[in-house]
Amino acid sequence: MAFSNTVSTFRALHQAGKPFILANAWDAGSAKLLTALGAQAIATTSAGHAFTLGVKDMGEITLEQSLAHAKILMLSTPLPVSGDLENGYGHRPETVAKTITAAGAIGLAGACIEDTALPDLTPYAFEHTVERIEAAADAAQALETDFVLTARADGIMLNQYDLPEAIRRIKAFESAGADVIYVPMPHSMEDLNTICAAVDIPVNALAAGPFAKYTVQEFANIGVARISLGSALARITHAAIINASKAMFLEGDLSPLLAGVGGDEIEALFDLAK
Repeated sequence: MAFSNTVSTFRALHQAGKPFILANAWDAGSAKLLTALGAQAIATTSAGHAFTLGVKDMGEITLEQSLAHAKILMLSTPLPVSGDLENGYGHRPETVAKTITAAGAIGLAGACIEDTALPDLTPYAFEHTVERIEAAADAAQALETDFVLTARADGIMLNQYDLPEAIRRIKAFESAGADVIYVPMPHSMEDLNTICAAVDIPVNALAAGPFAKYTVQEFANIGVARISLGSALARITHAAIINASKAMFLEGDLSPLLAGVGGDEIEALFDLAK
């Protein structure tokens, strides 16, 4: 599979006001289904991956596990695949740079790097987090193939800082060489509009929580370039397991099993994803 050919395709998808949906998969099957059903690009999800391993999100998965997981998705779809690489699996700028180099070496089309000092939820100090993105950008630019670097400012989502601080960070990330910025879960669509207006590079939005009620067109209207699903689809799948299991084991009710889709339909979609 010519992974390098997908990277330029991935970058070209990022157009302000014309957002595409970055579909987060958590295993080979979900990657194939999303591909067959119309996704234009796939991303890993640290939470969804953690669910498959039965561990907690944010800090329990290693770089080696993350890249091995990403390679499984890449072999499952001809679409570009971007990696959710958390905080780069280390605090030091040089560690983040090595992570980006490793991600590029396996053929990932891009990756997200967060500004949170995992496994703690405290954000990195401003100067340090900018140095980390500078190192990541330098590593991405040194790769033999193109690589779309997304810099995340997670402090609003984690109740660690406010919108002005998020904007200060994303402006600095833009200057540091990031290709895309991402502020998950601002307090409102109006705040997301402010974020889009604050930078000249593409903005990623997360379709989760209250933001899932908006349409793609409504995100387009404020200038969003990319809409991530995060772990939303993985959580929907787990909700089905939890709800059916409660009915079966607590009430003796097997009827939720009737909601399943036929195996033939699933397998036909797998064939379409090739």
